[in-house]
Parts: sequence; structure tokens; C-alpha cells
Amino acid sequence: MYAIVEMAGQQFKVAKDQKVYVHRLQAEEGKKVTFDNVLLLADGSNVTIGAPAIDGAAVEAKVVKHLRGDKVIVFHKKRRKGYRKKNGHRQSLTEIVIESIISKGAKKAETKKAEPKAKKEEAKKEEAKAAPVAAKPKAKKATGKGDDLKKVEGIGPKIAETLNNAGISTFADLAKTDAAKISEIIADVRGNHVTETWPKQAQLAADGKWDELQKWQDELDGGVAK
Repeated sequence: MYAIVEMAGQQFKVAKDQKVYVHRLQAEEGKKVTFDNVLLLADGSNVTIGAPAIDGAAVEAKVVKHLRGDKVIVFHKKRRKGYRKKNGHRQSLTEIVIESIISKGAKKAETKKAEPKAKKEEAKKEEAKAAPVAAKPKAKKATGKGDDLKKVEGIGPKIAETLNNAGISTFADLAKTDAAKISEIIADVRGNHVTETWPKQAQLAADGKWDELQKWQDELDGGVAK
């Protein structure tokens, strides 16, 4: 009687009292191990083939010892490249002896089945429903940002900062402010600044008439007509 069985990822044809070398097993020396993935059983002329495994069949064996196989040399070379690489490998093996072949009645080793994906998703949804709903933070009111006053011909970073500090932060604010008042606000800023055109430029910017503003600015020099 013999059997074809899968052991440690390999298929072997085994018979009683036969010694087999398989990939390293986790069992200790002297312990018994059972392999229940039997693919074929043959008892004389009676042959049973699994689909893919035979239900109730198993192969029982005993761990004799753990050892390492013969060294295998792996050599790589690339022609005309000056590349050579040499490695050695010794496979970790386990020697077992087949004690018995069971044709029926053997119990399958219990394996944890992976939960279906749908069940996992349902469980997550239930957990999310059970968890207390965290209060959503109240949305902060949007705060209006000032306009870039430097787009007005004649206004630089220092003057723009001075005007902002005085409460003039938008084009609309600047358009409403008299040119003389602007001159008073920026009196401490060094330089000779002519503010006559600034309110009108700011009004064009506030109205979104950028093309008209750009055309006019091409005719100005520091905020003054050329």
C-alpha cells in the first residue's frame, strides 16, 4: 500500500516504514505528525484518487531529526561585463519515517477560515453605528482678507503696511479716502509720494476693471501722469 501526499509544500509517494526528507517542520524530534492532504491511495489493484484530496485519509509519521542538505553552488556570470557572483545554499530539512497510512476515518486538522469580506464590512458598519457620534466642530466664519494695495501704481510694501495699520485694507476703502487724507496717513513714510490718482486707481480695481487700470497705469509714473 502506498499514498501520494502533500507534505511541507511538496508531494511524495510514500509507504509504511519509508524514510522521507521534507522541508523543515516545526515539530520537535521524536514527535508524531499527521498529513491529511492525501491525493491518492493505492492498495493492490484498488486505487482511490482524491478530488483533490481524499476525505478521511491521512499519513502518520514520526520526526527523526532535523538536518541540512548538501551545499548547492549558485554561480552567475555575465559575458563581457566583468560580472561574477557565487553563492552557496544548504536547505533546512527534516527526516521523518512513515508509521502508518490511514485510508479513512482520520480527522482533518482544524483551520481557521477567513471571514467573508461582506461580513467584515457589516461588522465595521455596526461598530461605527454603536460608537457615539462625535460632535462636529462648528465652522468658523470666513474672515475677509484685505486686497493687495500694491497693485495701485505708486504704492509700495511700506505704504501698503501703513495704510493697513490705518484701517485701509481694501481697494474700496482706499477709493473712499481723500487723496489729502492719504498723504497725511503716509506722511511718516520716506519719499515724495503723489496720491492724487490712488483713489481712482483703487476704484477701478474694486470694480474689477483691470484692463482699464493697466492701460492707465502704463501712462503713469509713480502714480503721476507722465
